[in-house]
Amino acid sequence: MDQSLRALLLGAEGTNQRAAVVAAAGRLRFKRWCTMSQIKTEDELILFEKEIKEFWTKFKSICGSEHANQTLGLRESCKESIKALSEKWSKKLKEGDLMIDKIQEYRNEILQQNIRTEEKQENLTEINSKIKHEEEQKRDFINRIQELKEELTRKKEIISAKNKATKERLERLNKSKELFEERLGLEIRRIYDEQLQFIFRCIDHKNPDKPFTFTLSINEQGDYEVTSSTPPLDCIAELQLKVRETNNFAAFIANIRKAFTALSYK
Repeated sequence: MDQSLRALLLGAEGTNQRAAVVAAAGRLRFKRWCTMSQIKTEDELILFEKEIKEFWTKFKSICGSEHANQTLGLRESCKESIKALSEKWSKKLKEGDLMIDKIQEYRNEILQQNIRTEEKQENLTEINSKIKHEEEQKRDFINRIQELKEELTRKKEIISAKNKATKERLERLNKSKELFEERLGLEIRRIYDEQLQFIFRCIDHKNPDKPFTFTLSINEQGDYEVTSSTPPLDCIAELQLKVRETNNFAAFIANIRKAFTALSYK
């Protein structure tokens, strides 16, 4: 066997041993092929084939056992590594699953909190709207109460003025009462609903005691208003309008007496 090839077979180590030996064998065969053209005898060919067989036997013996041992060692190492990695990643996966479940739990909790927050916000908005509406109603009520107070004050002033005017008129009537009773045969009575009844006598010359009456009141506008007349007079509306325009009550009484007198002669 060639000395360089033998050195390769004896010194080759590690995982690249087989490849190096195969390459060396190839180079050797090529070299042998190149020299075969010069080999002339059959003995040399036989010797060459023998060397080739010895080479392959030695090669298989060296590479096979070492490769098998290395393969078994690598396989066991790989099994250990794979087992360790499997256990490690199995643990990581379990931790990851727990983390995912925890994250999902946090997300659900946050979602529920967001929902509750939105509901509270809606309730708060509704409450604020109600408060605002109630405040507006309160302002409206205050304004309305103020308006009613002002209106009541105005009405009180109007009523006070009317009462004052009515009182003044009644005082004038009372002052004229004796004069009317003495000269015109007139009697004045206060009857229901603050009305005055005027009773004339000495009108009918055939029956001087026969009464001629009319009832007078003061309406809400503060004007004189004749509510009844016995016997009825067609000119009451005209006389009533005139006394409202002139405010001459004495002339109004005198004109009604004249109307009763004219009626008694018919």
